[in-house]
Amino acid sequence: MKKSFKQVGSIVLLSALVISVTACGDDTGSTSSTSTPQSSANAQPPKLTKLTYWVANHSAASGQMKTYAEMGMYKELEKATGVKVDFQHPPLEVPQAQEQFNLMIATNELPDVIEASWGATSGAVIRYPGGPEKAILDKKIIKLNDLIDKYAPNLKKLLADHPDWKKQISTDEGSIYAFPFLRGDDKVRVFFGPSIRQDWLDKLGLKMPTTIDEWYTVLKAFKEKDPNGNGKADEIPIYLDKNLFSTDAPFLGAWGINYSFYQDSGTVKYGPIQPEYKDFLATMNKWYKEGLLDKDFAAPNDKLFDNKMTTNLLGATASFNGGGIGKFAGLMKDKDPKFDLEAAPYPVLKAGDKAIWGQKDFAYNGVGAAISAVNKNPIETVKWLDYAYSEKGDLLFNYGVEGTSYKMENGKATFLPEILNPPAGTSIQQSIAKYNRATWSAPFVLSDNFQMQYLALPQQKKALEIWSKPTAERKIPLVSPTQDESSKFASIVTDIQTYQDEMLLKFIMGVEPIDNFDQYVKKIKSMGIDDAIKIQQGALERFNKR
Repeated sequence: MKKSFKQVGSIVLLSALVISVTACGDDTGSTSSTSTPQSSANAQPPKLTKLTYWVANHSAASGQMKTYAEMGMYKELEKATGVKVDFQHPPLEVPQAQEQFNLMIATNELPDVIEASWGATSGAVIRYPGGPEKAILDKKIIKLNDLIDKYAPNLKKLLADHPDWKKQISTDEGSIYAFPFLRGDDKVRVFFGPSIRQDWLDKLGLKMPTTIDEWYTVLKAFKEKDPNGNGKADEIPIYLDKNLFSTDAPFLGAWGINYSFYQDSGTVKYGPIQPEYKDFLATMNKWYKEGLLDKDFAAPNDKLFDNKMTTNLLGATASFNGGGIGKFAGLMKDKDPKFDLEAAPYPVLKAGDKAIWGQKDFAYNGVGAAISAVNKNPIETVKWLDYAYSEKGDLLFNYGVEGTSYKMENGKATFLPEILNPPAGTSIQQSIAKYNRATWSAPFVLSDNFQMQYLALPQQKKALEIWSKPTAERKIPLVSPTQDESSKFASIVTDIQTYQDEMLLKFIMGVEPIDNFDQYVKKIKSMGIDDAIKIQQGALERFNKR
């Protein structure tokens, strides 16, 4: 991957940054070049000096700054390009953010740039119903192919060097609709999975659970045997909020299915109507009734979750490697030196079986920065977004500000010691978040060199190894319906997901008896799931032919 950036670096053009080098009198972002593409040689003086940019905030940043504009990366980017960005952040919680996104789209009160999960059709992400091709058809965002070809030399070169990346960021019609977040190497594509208090296991003499039955035994022990040692029955064995049930199938995957569409030997199926899903719901209902599953799972609250973990109440969860294992290690290193949150294998039903489902991203996960149809300066916006894929942009977006957050050693960007060893009460993710967005999604290419520094702790490196083992063979790539199918598919999937989310909670909490599962399946079928599966089947077949 590094080779690609070195190749691209020579074509980072002054014209690509002309968006305001003249205006600000600062050529920090420019590089010398021996050749200039014909398409940019006669570029007119830029009109762009300010952008409005809608993007979800992140908890690692929101606790330290009101807006991404305060982040070191964007301050430096403004110096390099002269473009001031007015960031518009929706609420942190996904349902509220999605609601604001929908309202913004419906009222057509659009910013210049909209960053969202355009390629996703389901899951706990902000997405456009019907997919990106429908967003283009609805005249909410614009098709970028010609603009990238003429005015984004860095991204154009990357896509030429990685045709599989271009395949992933395009629709079936061949439309490129966003400047993508790309995970450039296998090492940066696995970052999430089950995690458990190893110190609690050790204290109770328990082995690491690998099956659903073993998990039940461990969780019962966590509840009954006082592993936090305070003499109170206050332990919460496991926290899995309603979004974690649908994200990368951390426990549902033990039954061989997921919470949305998946493929089984090329045949598309829908997880929440399979017989195995009933067994999963029955198990979760049992865990809930016995007090093993956190009673607050239906109302996700990041601050409440953090408080439970840092007050020694939680025994297990599903977490990110940096924003979970690394985060809590940093927060607890002085507060409780024995605290040890470790990765657990993705569970299976039968001991010795190979886990099928696990979290592993494709190079592209659907997140990207699209240019809205109301943007009055699309050419200059393309040039501004393209900076992230240049050699200088690679350093800025992955590591932040040279001399402040990183330095160059033997030709490689290396974080300063104080970034990777922040003071007690501050996680590495929070430390890095002061300077860039590399610990979550943004429109740039994530470097494996960054990842291996970010995963500084032994338990984080171990987590990468453990969570990489599932085959992920049933995961469907980011396919998309055709323009004709988009409205129908969006209507079907939106209504079904609303219903199945509601029923997930009811089944687990016992409000709806598991015996009514067949009626639930019948209802989903009446809502058109078979038509949606057929659309997805066609989309998968078209994707495979791209």
